Amino acid sequence: MAEIRGLREAVADLIHDGDTVAMEGFTHLIPFAAAHEVIRQGITDLTLVRMTPDVIYDQLIGAGLARKLVFSWGGNPGVGSLHRFRDAVENGWPRPLELDEHSHAGMANRYAAGASRLPFALLNGYRGSHLGRRTTTLSTVDCPFTGQELAAVAAVNPDVTVIHAQQADTEGNVQLWGLAGVQKEAVLAAERVLVTVEELVEELEPRPGGVVLPGWVVDAVAWVPGGAHPSYAAGYSERDNDYYREWDRVSRDREVFQRWLKECVTG
Repeated sequence: MAEIRGLREAVADLIHDGDTVAMEGFTHLIPFAAAHEVIRQGITDLTLVRMTPDVIYDQLIGAGLARKLVFSWGGNPGVGSLHRFRDAVENGWPRPLELDEHSHAGMANRYAAGASRLPFALLNGYRGSHLGRRTTTLSTVDCPFTGQELAAVAAVNPDVTVIHAQQADTEGNVQLWGLAGVQKEAVLAAERVLVTVEELVEELEPRPGGVVLPGWVVDAVAWVPGGAHPSYAAGYSERDNDYYREWDRVSRDREVFQRWLKECVTG
């Protein structure tokens, strides 16, 4: 069963140098607090996996902790580019960044295959795309029943998946609700799982559309109210739009970014 632990201890025990790490959450429930703890501990040479590597991964990349990025879209939602991401790709600062790019559907299917413990997934997609020339995790197969050519994407099985959720009970069962991304699949695909939560409760109350992750698929739960900021947790907080707009200014300049990192995260 999952253990209730402090964030610092949980990150130190579950995330290691060289790991493949997925930090998922769609629009809300993005685990920023856990990412900042990774930065403080200097856990490096990471392969970062995320459907939408927005500001959370811009920060990890800018801190020099990422060796490779596996993704399907990158940008500061509603604002523009990810400047630390671009600097790493275009200029190798603070270190070169290897890319494995897919479509949204492709990444979702990669997680689903990983969660099912299958080696790959099949889908209709990628037609007219040159992504297959840039990655070894995309191929094609012919359907044995119809002969139709299908895209085949390799499963993703992170060493660690980190998500944020609204609630966990004292036995480590987790519930999240609202906009759902691939948190469930990313959790089930991983070898180790850390969940930060807004609230610890004695017993989970079922909610319409809620996703319940049983404690036996979670290694550690950390109580981190506000752990999704500047994104939000439905029912608990609101999105900090000013933060996302300000990030565009902060992340454009290396020196400004490094000063922000020291003042707001490592300091």
